[in-house]
Amino acid sequence: MFTTISTFTASRLSWGLLFLSALGLEIAALYFQHALDLQPCIMCIYQRTAVFGVLFSALPAALINNIMTRAIGFVGWGVSSIWGLMIAIEHVDIQTAINPFFATCEIVPNFPSWAPLHQWLPNIFGATGDCGDINWSFLDMSMPQWMIVIFAVYALVWVLVLANRALISRTI
Repeated sequence: MFTTISTFTASRLSWGLLFLSALGLEIAALYFQHALDLQPCIMCIYQRTAVFGVLFSALPAALINNIMTRAIGFVGWGVSSIWGLMIAIEHVDIQTAINPFFATCEIVPNFPSWAPLHQWLPNIFGATGDCGDINWSFLDMSMPQWMIVIFAVYALVWVLVLANRALISRTI
């Protein structure tokens, strides 16, 4: 069974599924923003960036599957999912703060000066919402609470896949 899992996780299909899951989340985010008029805040934009990190990490191994593209994919997937999880947890902390006056977020995204994504693609990376607002919920969980679940699943699957590849196949 573990050998089958290890073989599948080395396939282009598995990386393609990871890519499609992140693409689906990005499409959903843009639908919420542009169709339902739920304006993203800075923390939402950072989480969106982390999902793009998962998406772009999976793409090389989905297209050209070799040890180098899988290594790049594993590093990017792990960093993006853990960073996204930390941002989502911080966002929930802002939303549930006892004194919201002291729980604020930035006004302008803090992207590197060499990649001002909010200026290049304002319809995707522009932040116009307030981090403390809860404008949407499903099953009594806000958007950042759902993102905690999503990023935790991404991180857990990353750990399991990486451990399986390292222990069973002794390779990436």
